[in-house]
Amino acid sequence: MGHTRGRRMQSERDAITVEIGYALASAAFAAAVLFGVLAGPALLLDLPTTVERALLVTGTALATALFFLRVISVLTRFRQGPQPSQPGRTSPDS
Repeated sequence: MGHTRGRRMQSERDAITVEIGYALASAAFAAAVLFGVLAGPALLLDLPTTVERALLVTGTALATALFFLRVISVLTRFRQGPQPSQPGRTSPDS
């Protein structure tokens, strides 16, 4: 019986590890896309120095904020547990 509990604990740890990896990867991707959209013109076009700097600073700040918000969002959703397959149903006969 203790062996089953150990397996369950390992599967829970594995699920948490996978979820953390997903949270970090999806947050990094979203932040990179946002940074590219905002700072891309500053890196590719010949813009005035003030505009370039503003785009780079804004892109960096918003991408960083998005990264942390995405990680928190994914991990909070994971902690809450799975959604019911059919919301609002209270019994199999409903």
